[in-house]
Amino acid sequence: MQALVGDLREQVARVSLGGDEQAREKHLKRGKLLPRERVRRLLDPGSPFLEIGQLAAWGMYSGDVHSASIICGVGRVSGRECVIVANDATIKGGTYYPMTVKKHLRAQEIAAQNRLPCIYLVDSGGAHLPEQDNVFPDREHFGRIFYNIANMSAAGIPQIACVMGSCTAGGAYVPAMSDESIIVRGQGTIFLGGPPLVKAAIGEVVTPEELGGAEVHTRVSGVADHYALDDGHALALVRRIISNLNSRKSVSLEVREPREPLYPAEEMYGVIPADARKTYDVREIIARLVDGSELDEFKQNYGTTLVTGFAHLHGYPVGILANNGVLFSESSLKAAHFIELACQRGIPLIFLQNITGYMVGKKYEAGGIAKDGAKMVTAVATARVPKFTLILGGSFGAGNYGMCGRAYSPRFLWMWPNARISVLGGEQAAAVLATVKGSFPSKEAEEAFKAPIREQYERQGHPYYSSARLWDDGVVDPADTRRLLGLAISASLNAPIEETRFGIFRM
Repeated sequence: MQALVGDLREQVARVSLGGDEQAREKHLKRGKLLPRERVRRLLDPGSPFLEIGQLAAWGMYSGDVHSASIICGVGRVSGRECVIVANDATIKGGTYYPMTVKKHLRAQEIAAQNRLPCIYLVDSGGAHLPEQDNVFPDREHFGRIFYNIANMSAAGIPQIACVMGSCTAGGAYVPAMSDESIIVRGQGTIFLGGPPLVKAAIGEVVTPEELGGAEVHTRVSGVADHYALDDGHALALVRRIISNLNSRKSVSLEVREPREPLYPAEEMYGVIPADARKTYDVREIIARLVDGSELDEFKQNYGTTLVTGFAHLHGYPVGILANNGVLFSESSLKAAHFIELACQRGIPLIFLQNITGYMVGKKYEAGGIAKDGAKMVTAVATARVPKFTLILGGSFGAGNYGMCGRAYSPRFLWMWPNARISVLGGEQAAAVLATVKGSFPSKEAEEAFKAPIREQYERQGHPYYSSARLWDDGVVDPADTRRLLGLAISASLNAPIEETRFGIFRM
């Protein structure tokens, strides 16, 4: 595990640099702050930043579209938790690749779910034109960003735009549709059609500043509301705007004084076996996550392949569901019962996934495993308390569904670097496909058929592959899990906890 964590840190350090050295130098010579420095200066001094999608687009496209050319996350600004979306113009001019769009939309989803103000630090050339068919026309493409801005504003979720560089074509609607917008003198430009397009369309020759600079948009058009002298001034204006939102976070939970676990978080490296097929007691993980290492277990002697119980994490009450083996009917019923309790009490749920799936076979089908598993999936799907998922081992098949995978809208979902995710394990998938294909002339021929399938599943099930495609919100160091969960729970409590109405449970 320590070797995997070491590799993760190397990957994160590399993508955190942004563009290459030449691109960064060019950016700085223009008098701009680097994107991550912008985010750092925007945040309250010393406050953490809960970044999402740090490895987005990892290994995709040309291999250098780090973090999908956009920085997203939750941070504290003027004492208020906000979603921050910052374009990285040092990477392909901050243009939007398909994964850039998906990541931007994911950040907006987090803002909408948790009622967090959105701050857009805009510095982008708009859509990456060679990928136009994958970023422009569909429902979850570029246009959805502006749809979300309009609807979040309508819902009373503040939308603040700070134009610190290019804001071109459809991107011009970010500041134009935001509640308040700022533009930086000599750097920020806003226009639906840039100088080359204007010249081609109507023959007019105009500079970017004349066409859509700070003077035009704060004195003439009114597209921007605030005139900033430089990046530092612009970020100070954003902080002032957030300080004037006149809203206060109201927490309905009974929050206790936080207590550290009795055991060091780093011991989790030794708890997880190097061989994923070996078992371990998930309580050893829970003991290194929750306050005082205290878990009040529910139905401890029933459905023992699923551990359920109440605990506190950074003082917040939480309900925990953690896999300790394959899911049987008993553990599925136990899960549904426990989720009902948590929802009735308004307690957030944490799912710790390490699951091969639900039990199969004649005995279990006759015993109603599909019916009982469906109860668990129904409870997870309809629960309206904040849900958080951590994949700390395998996440396979319907087990992913029952343990609140991405499709079940957990507020946040992370993977550990040893985790794997796919519809089946590679060996099982190869065996199934070999059976479907039929007989082979020899064992060697069968192995030649199975080997590439196993390789495909291993490659596609890797956490970096998952995170690159935003199937999760990030691959994280196990030792950092408790801190991330605390920040995520805190962010979720900006929205009131809704009352749950469950669907029909087939009896």
